[in-house]
Amino acid sequence: MGTVPLQCVCGIFLLFGGLLISFTPSCNGGNILVFPVDGSHWINMKILLEKLHARGHNLTVIRAANSWYIDEKSPLYTSINFHVDVGVKDFFDVFTKENIRVQREGASSFRDFLLIKDFFSRISTIQAFWVDAVARIFDDEKMVKNLLDAKYDLVLTDPASASGVVLAKYLKLPMVLNVRWIPAGEGHYVIAPTPLSYIPSTGSRLTDKMDFIQRIKNLFFHSVVEYQMRLLAGPTYNDLCGRYIEGGCSLMSLLQEADIWLYRSDFVFDFPRPTMPNVVYIGGFQCKPAQPLPADLEKFVQSAGEHGVIIMTLGTLVNALPEDLAEEFASVFAKMPQKVIWRHKGKRPSTLGNNTLIVDWMPQKDLLGHPQTKVFVAHGGTNGVQEAIYHGVPVLGIPLFFDQFDNLLRLKDRGAAKILELADANSRSFEQALNEVLHQDSYRQNIQRLSRLHRDQPMAPMDKAVFWVEYVIRHKGAPHLRTEAYKMPWYSYYLLDVLLFMMTVVTVLLYSMFALFRFLCCRQRRKTKSKLH
Repeated sequence: MGTVPLQCVCGIFLLFGGLLISFTPSCNGGNILVFPVDGSHWINMKILLEKLHARGHNLTVIRAANSWYIDEKSPLYTSINFHVDVGVKDFFDVFTKENIRVQREGASSFRDFLLIKDFFSRISTIQAFWVDAVARIFDDEKMVKNLLDAKYDLVLTDPASASGVVLAKYLKLPMVLNVRWIPAGEGHYVIAPTPLSYIPSTGSRLTDKMDFIQRIKNLFFHSVVEYQMRLLAGPTYNDLCGRYIEGGCSLMSLLQEADIWLYRSDFVFDFPRPTMPNVVYIGGFQCKPAQPLPADLEKFVQSAGEHGVIIMTLGTLVNALPEDLAEEFASVFAKMPQKVIWRHKGKRPSTLGNNTLIVDWMPQKDLLGHPQTKVFVAHGGTNGVQEAIYHGVPVLGIPLFFDQFDNLLRLKDRGAAKILELADANSRSFEQALNEVLHQDSYRQNIQRLSRLHRDQPMAPMDKAVFWVEYVIRHKGAPHLRTEAYKMPWYSYYLLDVLLFMMTVVTVLLYSMFALFRFLCCRQRRKTKSKLH
């Protein structure tokens, strides 16, 4: 047996060394300041932080001392605490109960008005509390000095509360947004052109296919977003900027100055629309292949046999339905041949069947990825909808508030979900809707088509998110990807000054021609009269 030539051995080692280098992180560990939003938004942010921590980045999280979801101590990050006068959990508990009560009184325009009015009032209140909390940070000289001395590379924040955006401006740091929502509406509204003829406004319950009356409705809902942004949220943050930012600023301009928008959506889920170079779509970045279920849960799932399993949860904000409605839903589940796993923390329904397992918590991702799962009964939150797409499970949606109806509408428009509104929910309507999603093959076929489209991309959404965070660290920002439109006054952006100038020029020309023509005519008449005399 011959010996291996020395050149081959060296070549193998060089190749192996090159492969090792190619798999090492291309960015040295950065120093990242994180200003998250509590509640379900933190779930998304934490998943991104786990990946950034694994890549060697140093993370510091600014959190409220009475935070609902964000732990003070974590192996992922160091925390900085500040005081805020209202707890997010208390705020949403009150809002959720009131919202469900009003919806169950029946569908009406007056009901929608009450919900919008109450929502605006409560959101304005909590935004004001957050603004006050950030002002306290700015007034704390020791904390400000510590933040400046830490030499952060960037601020990673969720602009649903724009306090982190103001903080980034104050510290003069590059900014990356983990975003879908801003203080008023969804993020595209402030950064990209938004033709209302085919882009539905937040809360409009419209698709991208609108007739004349629907376009009128869309314009109305857009005006509501404008009102919220410019007259409710905007002035609160603008005042904060006026007090602490040299030269002042506005909420709109601050958001538009962000270097990168990590946008928690994609065009498999959302309707196609104009976008910008610094918007990176990471829809479904939190989705992962299913892991094995706990042994007892796996045994329950397998006992369903050929009929499969229905899973139901209404998200982190809703622990339980009203008792009478829970009784009706339980009675429907009891009739089904499927096994049911239901996240429900309220009073145990008396109509509950032996086929239904009540749990305080469920491994939602792993259940959605289980081949036995047939239908997902859900409220329509962004995370759950995107996980349903990823795993290809059809949805029966029961929207409660915020963006949930609009999220479910996007699945319904693609034939992958059915919507049952709370005002119409009872045992009969719930059973009918559930059987339709279970037994009409089109629902499963359509959601599985969306799943194939979502997975068929050159780079995983999480990898895109990490790449662009590290890109901003490497290049100390990404100003070359930002539009300069945010520096323009509104009349220049819409070319109103140009139109006014052109109209003035045309008017002057027409008036000059008219004056000249009139002068020549008068002169000719005078000559004619002089000849006659």
